[in-house]
Amino acid sequence: MVLFLHNRYRTTGGEERVVEDLLWLVREHLGEDAELLAHDSAAIPRTRAALGLLRGGLAPQEVAAAVARAGAGVVHAHNLHPSFGWRSLAAARRAGAAVVLHLHQYRLVCAVGVCFTDGHECTRCHGRNTLPGVALNCRGSLPEAAAYAFALARWQRRMVSLADVVLVPSVFARERLAELGAGLPPERVRVLAPPLRPRAEPPGAVEGRGAGPGGMGAPAQTGAGAGAQGGLPQRYALVVSRLAAEKGIDVAIGACRRAGIALVVAGEGPERGRLEALARGAEVRWLGAVDDERLAGLRAGASVALVPSLSAETFGVVAAEAMAAGVPVLGSRVGALPEILAEEELVDPGDEQELARAIERRAGDRAAAERGRERIASICGPEVVAGGLRDAYGQAREHAAAAGRSRAA
Repeated sequence: MVLFLHNRYRTTGGEERVVEDLLWLVREHLGEDAELLAHDSAAIPRTRAALGLLRGGLAPQEVAAAVARAGAGVVHAHNLHPSFGWRSLAAARRAGAAVVLHLHQYRLVCAVGVCFTDGHECTRCHGRNTLPGVALNCRGSLPEAAAYAFALARWQRRMVSLADVVLVPSVFARERLAELGAGLPPERVRVLAPPLRPRAEPPGAVEGRGAGPGGMGAPAQTGAGAGAQGGLPQRYALVVSRLAAEKGIDVAIGACRRAGIALVVAGEGPERGRLEALARGAEVRWLGAVDDERLAGLRAGASVALVPSLSAETFGVVAAEAMAAGVPVLGSRVGALPEILAEEELVDPGDEQELARAIERRAGDRAAAERGRERIASICGPEVVAGGLRDAYGQAREHAAAAGRSRAA
């Protein structure tokens, strides 16, 4: 049995989606029971969140009790800040579970997790030197920035030492964490791409259409006519993203204006007001947060999907999901996106003119969409990822057992 730990963010995003998909993968493809023990940052008062950071966790006994009740052999930990902390991992190990620490971002070193501040990439914090995050006030609140700086510096190595295996989503993420001085033991770090499970079909999808490699579905309809449903433009580019500065949505607005194509944006976030003001006069539809069925319909109608990130993505889940849906995808040449997108699908981050030219070339290109779908199935197909996860759990159990024998001796 596998117990997942995850502290949801105040503004949820791709990490929550990956946690859900991994739970599904464990149950459906590994044939193991899996439960989720989750906390929600939106429900934790900021003073209590700060206490959790400073103490390295708030209620480790909750984790120990959950391990004992469920008989969990593995604890698969995702975001642990601010409520779980390293103490939850220590409690899990004392209760007899192996520990897998899954790093979806750079939060071992970076207080905001994305190595991006003030409109630019930032790797000033390094190892246990987290003071730049206070000087730059990366959290937007000096007390909160100070709490994160102290907690990351104080507990970073303790947290790593309690992991039997560390999972990262890409080769780039592994290398960036090493450059940041995160102190990860190379022999215990494994690269595991997120799985892409089948999602809701778009309204009016052809019943019983064939599944592609890895059971990830057939290409979506693209181009004129596909997006006319629901009052959308006949032809549009699609961005699915949290509305944050590092996502580069302003670049997508400018590029679509230049390319003469409508832009549809699905997502919410702190930058929405600024972006709406920037988009005045352009054909941009703001849909806010959408459910899986609506998202499938949006992808079915899109001529092209855009991932114009300015920061070093640790993977690029929305790019992968669009590729799996059979939509042509264009993204920034940054972070891990070059690991999943072909060179001709990449543009320099922040270059709206280059992105506009790429949109003109790629929009509605079904052959490119099919190539992308096959490529992402070989990386994120459920059976592919399940094999890697099975190996990671096996290594974690072996490491935990060896540690137990050493302690007994």
